[in-house]
Parts: sequence; C-alpha cells; structure tokens
Amino acid sequence: MKRLTITVLTAAAAISLAACSERAQNESAEAANAVAADTSATTRNAVNDVDAATDKALNSAERTLDKVGAKLENSGDAAADATGNAMVAAGQKLRDDK
Repeated sequence: MKRLTITVLTAAAAISLAACSERAQNESAEAANAVAADTSATTRNAVNDVDAATDKALNSAERTLDKVGAKLENSGDAAADATGNAMVAAGQKLRDDK
C-alpha cells in the first residue's frame, strides 16, 4: 500500500511538474517575444532619431556652404570691380600724361 501511494504521488508530481513546466515555457516564450518586440521598437526609434539628426546636420552644412559660396562670389565680384576701376584709372593717367 505504501508503495502504491508513493508511486501514485510520484506520478501526480511528475504530471503537475510537466504541466507547470509547459506553462513556464509558454510564459518564458511570451516574455521573450515581448522583449524582442521592445528591442525592435527601441532600435527602430534609435534609427529614426539618427536619421533625423543626420538630416538636420547635413541641411545645416548645406546652408553654411551656400552662405560661404555667396560670400566668395560677392568678394570675387568686388575684387574684379576694384581691379577694373584701377585699370581704368591707370589708363586715364597714362592718357593724361602724354
């Protein structure tokens, strides 16, 4: 009788452990899926943030280069005007000195 009771209790314990183990496996799988989804969302957000920061930096660099180009163009025009005026003045002086 004692052996039968021990055998029945052992079988019951094994069955409940197997059921508990399956439930634990399911819960672990669900937790892993939740962590994977959170990681994916966080990674996606990080990529979007990096893309936005890169776009902002490149736009700023482009605006700065446009301003520098405009200043160079203006200074080149001013230098050309000054050179032209100096040449005209030199030509007039040469004509006047004759």
